Amino acid sequence: MANITAAMVKELRDKTGAGMMDCKSALTETGGDMEAAVDWLRTKGLAKAAKKAGRVAAEGLVAVKTDGPAGVVVEVNSETDFVARNDQFQAMVRGIGDVALASDGTLEGLGSAAFPGAGKSVNDHITDMVATIGENMSLRRVAKLAVGEGVVAGYVHGAVVEGLGRIGVVVALESGGDADKLHALGRQVAMHVAATSPLAVTSDDLDPEIVARERAIFAEQARESGKPENIIEKMVEGRLRKYFQEVVLADQAYVIDPDKTVGQAVKEAEGDVGAPIRIAAFERFALGEGIEKDEGDFAAEVAAMSGQG
Repeated sequence: MANITAAMVKELRDKTGAGMMDCKSALTETGGDMEAAVDWLRTKGLAKAAKKAGRVAAEGLVAVKTDGPAGVVVEVNSETDFVARNDQFQAMVRGIGDVALASDGTLEGLGSAAFPGAGKSVNDHITDMVATIGENMSLRRVAKLAVGEGVVAGYVHGAVVEGLGRIGVVVALESGGDADKLHALGRQVAMHVAATSPLAVTSDDLDPEIVARERAIFAEQARESGKPENIIEKMVEGRLRKYFQEVVLADQAYVIDPDKTVGQAVKEAEGDVGAPIRIAAFERFALGEGIEKDEGDFAAEVAAMSGQG
């Protein structure tokens, strides 16, 4: 009997898009012959999923799920926006959000976790849905936030249904104050994050490489003015402060009250909440960001479909 390794199972899955257990069964049945295993999967009705696996999936839904001091945001992609309005797809993404809330917050952990009522993993359930719905789908990313004391609040922008939409944000607030008031504040801050897409909570949280790159650019721009070095340094510091106001959450003008920063608004809310508040973290997922979409030649597509060209 052939020794079926994890690497072989992964290779077959990459080739076909079939579930892990199905791939293992196929390799076992065919004595480890990769091409025969592909054919075995095709004969078992998984060819449809395999054919779809290479197509770009940049649409879909972002799910947000919160429960007291914990919250998650998950992105599940499909090929078309039409599928995002499919009840089955929505139910699947909602279910994945529920699983994510109880998971370890990693993509691997979520993908291998059991999908409720399916008798199989999240990844394998997605593969089954590819065959059922007829489009490539993928579990792209997940982020989980949790606080020891406080709340994690969420917001979905462009919601298709409650908790599912095109932009999802979770914000973690550490505080011993009133949980309901904290949650209301957190939701407002999450709305702000959805609108402004900050890079970090504070300037200290920014990637040092980003700050160094911006500093170097500002310095080079300032030197072109011909000013002395001591003046250039002041100019650079001034431009960095302005940069922080654009990309740092605590320093941004609060979209709900632009006369104050987010940091000031949170500080003022402490009196109403009844305790100090710290924005511990946030996560913002925008659907399809960073995915290269194959726009294709629409005119050529139409011509091909009509038998012309």
